[in-house]
Amino acid sequence: YQSSNGIEVIDVIDAFTENLTGVVAFDVGCAIKYMCRWKKKGGVEDLRKAVWYINHAIEREEREK
Repeated sequence: YQSSNGIEVIDVIDAFTENLTGVVAFDVGCAIKYMCRWKKKGGVEDLRKAVWYINHAIEREEREK
């Protein structure tokens, strides 16, 4: 996926997950992907998926603390 000015979603994911590892990195990457594509592809369902991945990351972080 790419923004109207040419920014690739994979580059955004790389930038925002570079210091993350494991499941949390995966969750954050997926949330970013769904947030970036929702208007052009999956609609509200993609927003729900993003929320699911965010909640999963929150649960994981809370368990580890």
